[in-house]
Amino acid sequence: MSCSQGEGCRANPCPRLPHWGCLVRGARRVALLTAVLVLPFLPTTAQAAEGPVFKDGEAQPVFDPKDVVKESLWVRAPVDSDRDGKDDEVYTEVVRPRATERGLKVPVVYMVSPYFSGGNDVANHNVDVELYVPDKRNGRLLKSSSDERITAALGPNPITSARYEAYFIARGYAVVYAESLGTGKSTGCPTTGDVNETIGARVVVDWLNGRASARTATGEAIKATWSTGKTGMMGVSYNGTLPNAVASTGVRGLEAIVPIAAISSWYDYYRADGAVVAPGTFQGEDADVLAEYVYTRADKEICKPIIAEIAKDQDRITGDYSRFWDKRNYLNDVRKVRAAVLAVHGLNDWNVKMTHVEQWYSALKKVGVPQKIWLHQSGHTDADTLRSVEWRRTLNRWFTQYLWGHRNGIEKEPKATLQREDKTWVDEKDWPAPGTSDVRLRLSAGGSAKGGLGIRPGHGVEKLTDDATKTAESLIDQATSPNRLSYTSEPTQKPLRLSGKSTAHLRIAFDRPAANVTTLLVDRAPDGKSHVITRGSTDPQNRERPNKTSPIKPGKFYDVDVPIVPDDYILQTGHRLEFVLISSDYDYTLRPKPGAGLSLDLARTSVELPVVGGWRAVFQAF
Repeated sequence: MSCSQGEGCRANPCPRLPHWGCLVRGARRVALLTAVLVLPFLPTTAQAAEGPVFKDGEAQPVFDPKDVVKESLWVRAPVDSDRDGKDDEVYTEVVRPRATERGLKVPVVYMVSPYFSGGNDVANHNVDVELYVPDKRNGRLLKSSSDERITAALGPNPITSARYEAYFIARGYAVVYAESLGTGKSTGCPTTGDVNETIGARVVVDWLNGRASARTATGEAIKATWSTGKTGMMGVSYNGTLPNAVASTGVRGLEAIVPIAAISSWYDYYRADGAVVAPGTFQGEDADVLAEYVYTRADKEICKPIIAEIAKDQDRITGDYSRFWDKRNYLNDVRKVRAAVLAVHGLNDWNVKMTHVEQWYSALKKVGVPQKIWLHQSGHTDADTLRSVEWRRTLNRWFTQYLWGHRNGIEKEPKATLQREDKTWVDEKDWPAPGTSDVRLRLSAGGSAKGGLGIRPGHGVEKLTDDATKTAESLIDQATSPNRLSYTSEPTQKPLRLSGKSTAHLRIAFDRPAANVTTLLVDRAPDGKSHVITRGSTDPQNRERPNKTSPIKPGKFYDVDVPIVPDDYILQTGHRLEFVLISSDYDYTLRPKPGAGLSLDLARTSVELPVVGGWRAVFQAF
């Protein structure tokens, strides 16, 4: 209603508005009054000029995603990764709402990638080699693997970028893309996760906050005067790893990141406790192969020496943790992280394994960074491919709070969202699940067929012989085998849930000075079908620590701990839990000639499992 004389207007400090209009102050008042009194009478494109609208804690799609301004530019980075005597430049594209031309300042969703310009055809390393023995480097090739070609283990995902662009533009965000150093129209060299690559990605955040310079194709200076400076980074795989890297620098203006299927330490992507391992389905890939794959800038010669250095320094011989890998470990700088982190991962991702999100999320929790974890049942993919309405809402609310600054209380909600095996979704207080405690189960004799897995320790020594020509899955499904040891529980009387990371504590001897060690946790259904829940590998020469190779004396028993990739899994009623020990893992480890012998001391071996409900749940299940 309107206010006129004689209707009590003196009691209203806003005489031209209803009384409730006076209860809102500042920006909230403008947004609310605009939404109620102006927007209903304007066409969609005109509505966009009035600014963002929020409802139920989410930015609303009030902007026309087709009415945008697009800009191409190069941001100057304070590094010279190609060693040409000039600062590198990062090619960047901006897509922003047309309303920014009329004075609206907006936050930014920023995606950086080495994949926007595709990749090269590159041969992977041969993995059919003998293992390293100290003072006897015998990496003799057994057969050629030159026909194995990389198609980008960390996978480009341009469809994801296009899908998200319209979504964010409609809600008033600008979307910014950048090509990693050495790729596409950027200068510099690709270096697979090191400091130079991180700075190349970070500098765009600096430019959005007025701390870095940029030029157009004609050489004119260009500034992001339309930006609030508040930036959120997101991406999948390598594109999700770069947000982790940039956040670990503590750069101001980066308010939130959404790393999806992302790496937290490159050593744990290509190595496992001294063992040279592969990301799932990409046997033989390594840091140098990936750098060569994404090396798509026009100059095809300038980066060759840098990539050759990567090939040498990554050390596929010993597999030891080194300075090379330490520079690519973002966990080192987790205390610098300022951005709120929404970490997303597939529970069945064997490319970027669950190790990465578990250790990143746990480290963030310890330093008090705002965080949430989202775990789904798919593999190496974007959560958006699950077509979950709740996923889009969570993503929108995350950026609404941390980029728009609209408080919606998302930080007070359950920290963990998980998709269960039946594809239903559950929210939990945190992850690993509250009430989880470590339980050690023991092995009893009979591993060449089916030994026991339970509470009481067994006795004796059992042996297996390595055969790297056989897959882990084929060995698991054999009734008996000299090439693996298998220990199985009784059928569960009720569901048993594992949540977090497991460890195998082995007392083991070898008849050779070098051997792979691989452990697997397996779900055995009542009909006999098997499913590998998770696995872990180690080089027993690194039994003391990942950066130290300690010789093995054949015949001597050693205590060897094998970290098993974290998971969250429910063993259903009537199923059995199996622990399987093999040596080489055909799809993941190096593959030496068959024949290495392993001896396992059952009395001094155990499997440590993260059981929800601890011992009580174990007693109830078995």
